Amino acid sequence: MNGKLHVYRQLFAYLAPYRVQVGGTYVAMLGATLLNLLMPPILQDAIDRGLEARDGWVLFAAAGLILAIALVRGGAGFFQRYWGEWLTHRVAYDLRNDYYIALQRLPFSFYDRSHTGDLMSRATGDIAETERFAGIGLLDLISVVLLIGGVVVAMFLVSWQLSLLTLGPVLALVGLGLRFGMVVRPMFQRIQEQLGTLSTVMQESMTGIGVVKAFAREPYEFEKFDSISDEWFRRRSGVIRTWGDYWPLFTFVLSIGVFLLLWFGGSAAVEGTLSVGTLFALISYLLMLHAPAQQVGNLVNLAATAGAAAQRIFEIIDTPVEIEELPDAVALGPIEGRVRYEKVSFAYEGASRVLYDIDFTVEPGQTVALVGPTGAGKSTLIALLSRFYDPSSGRVWVDGVDVRQVTLRSLRRHVGMVQQESFLFSTTIRDNIAYGVADATDEEVVAAAKAANAHEFIVRFPKGYGTQVGERGVTLSGGQRQRIAIARALLYNPKILILDDSTSSVDTQTEHLIQEALARLMQNRTTFLIAQRLVTLKNASCIYVLDGGRIVQTGSHQQLLAQPGLYRTIYDLQLKAQEEYLQGAVQ
Repeated sequence: MNGKLHVYRQLFAYLAPYRVQVGGTYVAMLGATLLNLLMPPILQDAIDRGLEARDGWVLFAAAGLILAIALVRGGAGFFQRYWGEWLTHRVAYDLRNDYYIALQRLPFSFYDRSHTGDLMSRATGDIAETERFAGIGLLDLISVVLLIGGVVVAMFLVSWQLSLLTLGPVLALVGLGLRFGMVVRPMFQRIQEQLGTLSTVMQESMTGIGVVKAFAREPYEFEKFDSISDEWFRRRSGVIRTWGDYWPLFTFVLSIGVFLLLWFGGSAAVEGTLSVGTLFALISYLLMLHAPAQQVGNLVNLAATAGAAAQRIFEIIDTPVEIEELPDAVALGPIEGRVRYEKVSFAYEGASRVLYDIDFTVEPGQTVALVGPTGAGKSTLIALLSRFYDPSSGRVWVDGVDVRQVTLRSLRRHVGMVQQESFLFSTTIRDNIAYGVADATDEEVVAAAKAANAHEFIVRFPKGYGTQVGERGVTLSGGQRQRIAIARALLYNPKILILDDSTSSVDTQTEHLIQEALARLMQNRTTFLIAQRLVTLKNASCIYVLDGGRIVQTGSHQQLLAQPGLYRTIYDLQLKAQEEYLQGAVQ
């Protein structure tokens, strides 16, 4: 229970910065509620003193007073609704910002175990469910509670004997509402979780639509989506059935209270021990509970839904940031580019170790290559340099400084990366190249594109550098996307450059041109090359061969060819026949 209440406390904390608006809203709500409670006594007086005494002035005064109350209540209702809606959307605004900021701060390891569709479902559906309650929903719930409490007090002031008769139905009404909320809250949490699964399946299907169509798996995708959608509807139907079970009870319990008043109060009115106006006021008060009785179930339902949705949102916001800066972290100033891995080991969360005691040093300006079979740990090793992950043991140094001792922003400002899967944003080619340098000039963008051999194909587009690349760059070929990603890293002008299989998506001719450009641009820059194709690694200062998370060989291309081992095995498979053929052709 404390955990459930904590979710609501955390949610309501978003109202704290807006105390003025909250105060004005709740004052308006309280005023409207009190004015509602004044209506039955006015009607009681009009009946007892006006109708029975046939005094027209009493009736006229009562009518005028009711009209005045209606006007004031209308004004209070306007402010209640206006500021309630304002708070609703303001909380959603703040919550969505915090959620997005949390996603930006979370490390790579979080995304290793998360699904994009589920995260998007939380950002849209869950926040929408939460915002409805945090503002106007909470306001209406408190209004209903105050109205029910005010009606009970007012009825006891009018006639405590008859009010005791209706106390049981009123308490039963409140108890049913609370019971309903306890029943449906976990049901709504399961609904929101299933909606996240549904979104994940939809997102994966749309992202992989090319694979789906290529293998003619549309019927399978239909069936999978239909099955998950059916489960969502089954869970939602369970809530509908529960709502259907409780809804008639609210009306029935209220009707019992009216019956008791008419049965016992009517007899007293006939006998003359109770005035007709008093009986009418009591019935009016009780009927005033009809709308709250219907609302209380809906509002408890809304509170339950919001609690379940908020819990899913705060799961992300409260997720610990595994890669955190130390309180005394310093900014990393200009560097030479010396990198050292000191007995570094690493394992992904919940998985076996993927790196074992990696130990080597790269001097400033050197170009080193990492080679090995898929899964050997090459990309993981490089990810530790930018602190996308932290080593399980050991340390990574840059210019003699442990990377955990410096701010992330200053560290990553010195490291440029072209990843194996080049990602482009849905914007112009120019903006994609200048992504890391917001104030880059057009001349600098063009220079980087030329260095990456991208300028020539860019200017062939009708809009040139202003061409929109589409979602994830789908309007460009793989080689074009890769060259734009290389241009982006080059414009960033880092002291340490990482090329993670960055020529894997280009043809042989383009690869040759890129290698020539990179050979010039890698001067005075520490460069890490990761590639499956040995032809891209031959000119590296030093090659580290990884296998099973360990460095099994070290040396230059010629040195590694001169010794038996994994490198020569890969060479025999990739290049030996080709080079022997070329040597024979030259002779």
